Amino acid sequence: MISVNDFKTGLTVQVDNDIYTVLDFQHVKPGKGAAFVRSKLKNLRNGNTVERTFRAGETIGRAIIENRGVSYLYASGSEHTFMDNETYDQFTLTSDQLEWELNFLKENMNVKIVSYQGEILGIDLPTSVELKVIETEPGVKGNTAQGATKNAKVETGLNVQVPLFINEGDVLLIDTREGKYSSRA
Repeated sequence: MISVNDFKTGLTVQVDNDIYTVLDFQHVKPGKGAAFVRSKLKNLRNGNTVERTFRAGETIGRAIIENRGVSYLYASGSEHTFMDNETYDQFTLTSDQLEWELNFLKENMNVKIVSYQGEILGIDLPTSVELKVIETEPGVKGNTAQGATKNAKVETGLNVQVPLFINEGDVLLIDTREGKYSSRA
């Protein structure tokens, strides 16, 4: 058990039989009445974000999340097969479980699997990945003042806004948290 007074960003907790990670929290001490903790929590099972208020000093369950290194092997229809890097066990996740992550996954890519008591909650991507541009319009020099962008499609099917100097075949660093262009690789 953990006190809500000890909340930290990134902490995983168990509330109402669901597993949450703390995205944001604020200790509030009103002039009148008891202190409380206002928090924003992300459900690790379905990805929903909720706001919860707890009384100061209230205790809730701590959830110990396990991260293991796995390799993404291949896709077969709507199922995606992964292999544990230590035990070589294979398991599959559905496209529904990996909706956002599929924008960045390539075959033989190393990622971390997030699990709680044997239940697989999802995967944890690296902060940025290298993806090759497969389709983009040529940039025309001199038609803008500054900071112009164009649309580019990368090898996973993700569409990204990139600077005009990016061409087909270029390898880009893409931020997996926001799905935005970072730089050329």
